[in-house]
Amino acid sequence: MKKDSLRKAADAAGHQTMIPIVSSEHLASPEAWQLSEFEYGLIVAHNAFSRWTTRCMAAVGHADFSPLDVLVLHNVNHRRRAKRISDICFLLNIEDTHTVNYSLKKLVKAELVKGERRGKERFYQATEAGKKVCKDYRDLRERCLIGPLHDMDSLSHMATLLRMLSGLYDQAARAAASV
Repeated sequence: MKKDSLRKAADAAGHQTMIPIVSSEHLASPEAWQLSEFEYGLIVAHNAFSRWTTRCMAAVGHADFSPLDVLVLHNVNHRRRAKRISDICFLLNIEDTHTVNYSLKKLVKAELVKGERRGKERFYQATEAGKKVCKDYRDLRERCLIGPLHDMDSLSHMATLLRMLSGLYDQAARAAASV
């Protein structure tokens, strides 16, 4: 799709500002360019968030962790309850349990998480060192992110929309897999 078509679509929708920014112009139709614009914003935000998580973790003393490792640590520490790999995968909406298992092995090796066998299953929870890292991460997050944000209600609304859209993407993925 050409920029003129995107501009006309944006103008027709009442967006007089700029040409919509999309990551894949060939996916942007005049009827649904907003989705492509949203997806580009999602891509950029995902990459910025991933960079933030690893740099924040490095700033609190743990530089060798991927964004997934950081998310797994925070999820394991969430509500201070032991969790199975399946619990972590479910809550983070991750299909590939091997990636979460690898993250858990790294976190156990770093002594931020410990695992214990209960019957046939293994449960993980944050160690005292892991809880301290999560607290230090939170403190740094408060200093670097929370101060500049003023409209927390808008963030809550956006989070609701993102969760809703994740359900639509999951449903579309199932539909695409059955084609």
